Amino acid sequence: MTRKKIVVALGHRALGTTLPEQKSAVRSTAEVLADLVEAGADLVITHSNAPQVGMIHTAMNEFGKVHPAYTAVPMSVCSAMSQGYIGYDIQNALRAELLRRGIYKPVSTVLSQVTVDPYDEAFHEPVKIIGRTLTAEEADAEEHKGNYVVKTKDGYRRIVAAPQPQKIVEIDAIRALSDAGQIVIACGGGGIPVLEREEELIGASAVIEKDLISGKLARELDADELLILTSVEKVSVNYHSDEEKQLDHVSVEELKTYMEQEQFEDNTMLPKIQACVDFVGEKKGRRAVITSINKGKEGFLGKTGTIVE
Repeated sequence: MTRKKIVVALGHRALGTTLPEQKSAVRSTAEVLADLVEAGADLVITHSNAPQVGMIHTAMNEFGKVHPAYTAVPMSVCSAMSQGYIGYDIQNALRAELLRRGIYKPVSTVLSQVTVDPYDEAFHEPVKIIGRTLTAEEADAEEHKGNYVVKTKDGYRRIVAAPQPQKIVEIDAIRALSDAGQIVIACGGGGIPVLEREEELIGASAVIEKDLISGKLARELDADELLILTSVEKVSVNYHSDEEKQLDHVSVEELKTYMEQEQFEDNTMLPKIQACVDFVGEKKGRRAVITSINKGKEGFLGKTGTIVE
């Protein structure tokens, strides 16, 4: 069997929201990932973290209110915490599932930092909502700290920037583990966003799109395939209209045309499409697939999903 190196991007459905949900969800996800291993895939895994990092951010802020001696926890540290505990659950669930099938493959999580440009326009137009609902007084306090907030139907929420990823700091370690035949979980939640300041890395108050870093990771590793597992079996154009059409096999040029037509929503499907276009368009022979989590193996085998070649 010829094995292929694939980067698998796991969405929210693969992880759940609360701690008990996550524990249950990763067991099912581990079965899908183990199916891929049996089908000939050498895995590098990325994952979302939106509910988890929001929960951590809220919990640490509330802790700081009760214990004033403790300082507020920055977003970069919350991202690191989410990478650790999500990776912990995925790697243990996958390790156990592989052993049940008689497969021994080490599974490890690499705490991954991703540099961003301090002059990225995204820092002036934050879009990612995080944390709990705030009162007007709390929202004013956040703005006095230099943070951004947005009004919602229940009150106010903090929002942070979603800058473009520049460099994966730990890429050499990820590559070494993958080349050694290990399964690697990396760049969780888009990676921990950091700014380069001479020889130091400084945490940035931002969130990186998970799908964009998945595509970049796949390019950096020269993977054979990018497999994005989400909530739909196939991508649609003319969504929610009488002319809605599912995309089966599609070229990079076709996707670029659809992007120009603004067929994909900015914060949901568009980053997935952009990741596929960047990955497949960079080098001949690559393939990207977007499909649902329960169709992961079929997508890898080319039997379903939106296949980009």
